Amino acid sequence: MAVRISPDFDRNVFINCPFDAAYAPMFEAIVFAVKRAGFEPRCARERLDSSQIRLHKIIELIRVSRFSIHDLSRTELDETTALPRFNMPLELGIDLGCKAFSRSHREKSFLIFDSEQYRFQKYVSDIGGQDVHRHENDPKIAISRVRDWLRSEADLSSIPGGAAIYQAYAEFRQDLPTICAASGLDVESLTFTDFSRLIAIWLRIHT
Repeated sequence: MAVRISPDFDRNVFINCPFDAAYAPMFEAIVFAVKRAGFEPRCARERLDSSQIRLHKIIELIRVSRFSIHDLSRTELDETTALPRFNMPLELGIDLGCKAFSRSHREKSFLIFDSEQYRFQKYVSDIGGQDVHRHENDPKIAISRVRDWLRSEADLSSIPGGAAIYQAYAEFRQDLPTICAASGLDVESLTFTDFSRLIAIWLRIHT
């Protein structure tokens, strides 16, 4: 039976990354880069329905997204359990399986991140044949990597360069408190959906 492809499949970018406060500057920069490139960022935080099983939500996002960003950089041990978190490698594995076993998803494309070059070989060596890109925990580098990947994989010459997108992001961050105030939102407690919508509003005005 053929799998029905989402009408937004070619625009959706699934983001698989940590969601803690320390990673927030990276996550928000990646979301902005995806939006500025003309794509739609998707992540597990967009749905707050407690009745939906989290893994089912992630599988659905993978199914409807041609593009995926997987950040494997968070390998530190949890202070309480002394164990690492394996959610990001698990979700990458699901996505790789989707591409390998679903004929209708063979065109899926991944950007796999780590903080350092070749570090991943020490903890997930089975993906040694994949191109893994370092971001050095620097939002500016992450933005450029996301831009270059989407420009190449989607063949869109209209996407501006990484430096230009980073400059736009810096301006958006400066304007964000004003935009939030106008929308009646608290800049310190934005949901993913709110943040993505505010980027879209800002881009409509400034591009």
